[in-house]
Amino acid sequence: MAHFPAERPAILIVEDEFLIRTHAAAVIRNTGFEVIEASDADEAIVILEGRMDIRVVFTDIHMPGTMDGLKLAHAVRDRWPPVHIIATSGQYAFQEGDLPTGAVFFPKPYSPGKVADTLVALTKSD
Repeated sequence: MAHFPAERPAILIVEDEFLIRTHAAAVIRNTGFEVIEASDADEAIVILEGRMDIRVVFTDIHMPGTMDGLKLAHAVRDRWPPVHIIATSGQYAFQEGDLPTGAVFFPKPYSPGKVADTLVALTKSD
């Protein structure tokens, strides 16, 4: 079921696995959001530095590059405090306190409907 926000908030998807990233992008786009894609945290930081309209970073935890998704989540919270964070992983044993306060964690495989509902709820709260 698609939810269409009055505006099209921008969601940054950070995922190194191409098929997972494109599937998540399609689900999120079909929910009514603008989608920006990054294949790693370094690319995500460059995008965040250049765009002021990103409302949510949806990131995998295990990624190659200079930082993983946990470090990216903390960098986003430090540099862009209003940006919401959703992290996901199929291999990570998430523990309370690993992510910044207010961040949401979804184990893989996650429900596209739950992700869509969470994005709608997070962007409505702004």
